[in-house]
Amino acid sequence: MGDVKTVLSVGQCSFDHGNISRAIQGRYQATIATASTREEALGWLKANRADVVLVNRLFDEDGDSGIDFLRQAKADHPGTAFLLISNLPEAQGEAQAAGAAIGFGKAELNTAKMTAALDPWLE
Repeated sequence: MGDVKTVLSVGQCSFDHGNISRAIQGRYQATIATASTREEALGWLKANRADVVLVNRLFDEDGDSGIDFLRQAKADHPGTAFLLISNLPEAQGEAQAAGAAIGFGKAELNTAKMTAALDPWLE
């Protein structure tokens, strides 16, 4: 096996975070960190390196915009891969316009779409 990768999951509710963590750890050698808010995530990214950051479309804790966070964080960390977690194609398009890689939705956990999105960063 290769090196253990690091994933930062931002803005998910605890139920979704658990499902996402299980799906990723079932396929990849990865540790999953979590941040509930923009401030928490930006602070984590200043202090740590993530192989991929999974951003919820709307943050569960405070309703913050995942796309706005993504724009800000991508500008501060241009070498980091950011993926939007959303089943909405228009939100995925907006995220990609903001600099995100192709993401996936919660309905696509453990599917070929999830692995196609994550393989480039976690394999």
